[in-house]
Order: sequence, then structure tokens, then C-alpha cells
Amino acid sequence: MKLNELSDNKGARKERMRVGRGIGSGKGKTGGRGVKGQKSRSGVSGIRAYEGGQMPLYMRLPKRGFKKPNRLAYVEINIGRLQSAIDAGKIDAGKKIDAGMLVEAGVIRRAKNGLRLLGTGELKAKIDIEVAHASAGAKAAVEKAGGAVSIKGGE
Repeated sequence: MKLNELSDNKGARKERMRVGRGIGSGKGKTGGRGVKGQKSRSGVSGIRAYEGGQMPLYMRLPKRGFKKPNRLAYVEINIGRLQSAIDAGKIDAGKKIDAGMLVEAGVIRRAKNGLRLLGTGELKAKIDIEVAHASAGAKAAVEKAGGAVSIKGGE
């Protein structure tokens, strides 16, 4: 058997029904859409949210909160992730760690508006890290290991 002789089993692939191609085809004239009315017309997609003139559910329910349109996006990184990167030799604990260094090392994909250091995991190495924001637990863990956290920009 050769690659050019390979084919599907009979009936494995079903051809799509071409609607509106003559009454004799079985799917002609109205094309399986019944007769008249809004649903038989083309371009009716938002009909599912329409409730026949009644106030739609999404408008009846109360709205809460506010989404700030120009909110800064931070890259969250846990101290456990930093420790695993140090153990793997991706980053040097002796140098000052910042967002640019982590991007170069491949620990994070992009810097966005800065780093947010979170306290999940365990840190054994003494590091000097520059972040936009650090949680209290993360700060305590870095200082416990003998390192320092400097907050620059951000909040």
C-alpha cells in the first residue's frame, strides 16, 4: 500500500447538504427554514437575547461594580516560581532581579506594566528584586531569606 492509495472508509465523510437548489433536491424553495417570519430571513443572529419586546433578563438584573478602563495590568509571579528558576540556573540570584531580566530568562513572557510578587511557595535564595507591587507575605519571605524587595512604579 502506498500513501496515495490511502482513503477513508465508505460513508466516513458525509457531504454537506446544499440548500436552496431546486424543489427536487428535498431542501429547495424555503431551504429547510419553514415559511416566512423573522427566523426564515438571513442575518438574524441576535434573536436569542430578544424577548419579544419584554425587558430582557440581562437588563432586568442589577449591575454591580465598576471596571476601570485604563487599569494597569501586572504580571503575577510567586516566590516559589522564582526559586525554581534560580535552581534551574535561568536567573542569577546575585544580580538585581527585575521584569526585563525575567523576560530574557524566559521565566515570564512579557513585562506588561510591571511585576506583582506573591507569596506562594518557598524561597531559600537571597535575592534583591524590583517590583511594582509585593504582597505582605512575599515581602516577609524575601526578607526572611536575607533579600530585599524594592517597589518601583505601579501602586
